[in-house]
Amino acid sequence: MEDGYQNRTAFIKGAKDIAKEVKRQASKKVGRSVDRMTDEYSKRSYSRFEEDDDDYATQGSQDGGYYRSDSQAANDDEGGHSDSTEGHDEDDEIYEGEYQGIPRADSGKGDLAGGPGSITAGAQQFRDIGASEAERRKDQEELAQQYETILQECGHGRFQWSLYFVLGLALMADGVEIFVVGFVLPSAEKDMCLSEPSKSMLGLIVYFGMMVGAFLWGALADRIGRRQSLIISLSINSIFSFFSSFVQGYSTFLFCRLLSGVGIGGSIPIVFSYYSEFLSQEKRGEHLSWLCMFWMIGGIYASAMAWAIIPHYGWSFQMGSAYQFHSWRVFVLVCAFPSVAAIAALNAMPESPRFYLENGKHDEGWMILKQVHDTNMRAKGHPERVFTVTTIKTVKQIDELVDIGIDTPVWQRYRLKIMSLSKQIRSNILACFNPEYKKRTFMLMAVWFSMSFSYYGLTVWFPDMIKYIQKQEYESKTKTFTNERVEHVTFNFTLENQVHREGHYFNDKFLNLKMKSMVFENSVFEECYFEDITSTHTFFRNCTFIASLFYNTDLFKYRFVNCKLVNSTFLHNKEGCMLDFSDDFNNAYMIYFVNFLGTLAVLPGNIVSALLMDKIGRLRMLAGSSIISCVSCFFLMFGNSESGMIALLCLFGGISIASWNALDVITVELYPSDKRTTAFGFLNALCKMAAVLGISIFQSFVGITKAVPIIFAAGALAAGSFLATKLPETRGQVLQ
Repeated sequence: MEDGYQNRTAFIKGAKDIAKEVKRQASKKVGRSVDRMTDEYSKRSYSRFEEDDDDYATQGSQDGGYYRSDSQAANDDEGGHSDSTEGHDEDDEIYEGEYQGIPRADSGKGDLAGGPGSITAGAQQFRDIGASEAERRKDQEELAQQYETILQECGHGRFQWSLYFVLGLALMADGVEIFVVGFVLPSAEKDMCLSEPSKSMLGLIVYFGMMVGAFLWGALADRIGRRQSLIISLSINSIFSFFSSFVQGYSTFLFCRLLSGVGIGGSIPIVFSYYSEFLSQEKRGEHLSWLCMFWMIGGIYASAMAWAIIPHYGWSFQMGSAYQFHSWRVFVLVCAFPSVAAIAALNAMPESPRFYLENGKHDEGWMILKQVHDTNMRAKGHPERVFTVTTIKTVKQIDELVDIGIDTPVWQRYRLKIMSLSKQIRSNILACFNPEYKKRTFMLMAVWFSMSFSYYGLTVWFPDMIKYIQKQEYESKTKTFTNERVEHVTFNFTLENQVHREGHYFNDKFLNLKMKSMVFENSVFEECYFEDITSTHTFFRNCTFIASLFYNTDLFKYRFVNCKLVNSTFLHNKEGCMLDFSDDFNNAYMIYFVNFLGTLAVLPGNIVSALLMDKIGRLRMLAGSSIISCVSCFFLMFGNSESGMIALLCLFGGISIASWNALDVITVELYPSDKRTTAFGFLNALCKMAAVLGISIFQSFVGITKAVPIIFAAGALAAGSFLATKLPETRGQVLQ
């Protein structure tokens, strides 16, 4: 016997032959093959759910069927178990290495080791790659059909609604992240002494982070799972949002907001893909559109919290001039709550069963689908209904084996695993540009880019235009004083929005006052005393100071432009940028109110798109909404007042949201499950890049002309609506 089994492989094959013989003697039913069962199942129509109970019993009595009768199922244990690990035929037996992704070495039936039909070692050890890919695609098609039927049996109920609110929190966190920096910027720029370039970078950094995050987490979600990737990404967002509320320096705050954006960038591609894999065909478009409402809720939450927290100046403390914690930092901290809540809730949710089945994990996917079924049936008052599915098709795995020796260091093992994962992600990304998907990928890239360029460009351009209109109105009220001579006067009241030219001030005192938008030009200050001065947008140009004293002021050198200081002294100047909240009290409320209205205005569009998505189709919704948004852009020419711009902002947001919802749905449905989040993440990263480009271009025309931004936005939307009509309609199709 020792001579008969020279190696481990021969021994294992011999043991298999003995096991097969025992099984043939024990049961006459073993001859049924799983492949035949799959073929029979794929021929079934969805009308089986309309058949009577006798039909179920008949199907369930067939040997090797996918379903069993209720009477048979009732005799099983309460928890149930998958039949995939028992009663298999010869071709579907568990063998050593199967769960490690190692392909079978033998493809024939009943071939003994070393016999005529055995496969030789070497070049024929693995199947041809092309044949394996074709077999994998066939498995995916069969799984898609069966999975749709199973979801119909599970129904739509408590489980989907529970997952809806959990994933809604993650989407809400994404909506909050977009608004955080915009709300805190007016306060943070003074707290951190930010210049105009620094403010612009801080406003755009979150988009750069989200661009990287969408690409990274979208690709990882197809490899390590939707739920796990989402938890990790939200954890990174929460951690760095927390840190950003405490750090003092501009560079560290910028770094924390960047990584916070990287974390939240994965929410949109993962959330929509994750939720779609629990929805049947007739529910998918509607409920994915309802899910989009949480992005709106995130914007409303951010606006409400900013309104309630930032203007409360008493909610702050400081430790000297080195550490300051003002109310805007409290707001940043509160904005991390949706992300933290989503992480906590996700721990009670299962992984996507479709992801498990696509990766050959039958039992895990079966148990989750059974959980969905049982949860919904109990909520509907039918706890006696049993999950009749016993076997689900899984997709053949083609895994790359990495030889890691026993003596390999730990760091080397992790490096090899990361390299292998990176190679798989790269392969998945390139697969989106295969001939089968190349056309739809390029079309979607153009649609995503055009919509993002116009939408984000205009939504940032609107508030900037409102600020510009406010600035013009403010400057129109400026008072100008020329050739005035003031002697022995004490100024202890606020000086605001004034211009003083060629004045002479002798022995005057400026005590405990605020200077807001004050300009002194070609003036002389002789023996003047400045104490406890707080200034905003105040400058001295071509002025002369003779024997003057500055004590505890924030009149720094950059406020003196081409000035002469003769025998003048600065004592105990204030350090850093003093935060003067009252300067922007009314302006801050206006910013929050405008964003609140703009976000709330998308509610009607969300409702309409949810109700009509499955009735008129994704393409009609996408193209129609884009065309109407394009036409609405031309109304911007009439926005010459603050109230007019706010109304146009609400109109544009309410119309364009329907096209975004349709684009999210169609992107989910155009790619197979093993590439879904990768493709969605790539397209969402392109969206953020277009947003940065649109914001940069549109902001440069504020106060110069309205025509160019309007033409850019309308042209991009028109091009996007035209290209959208070239995409395939996905309404009524099973999820690939």
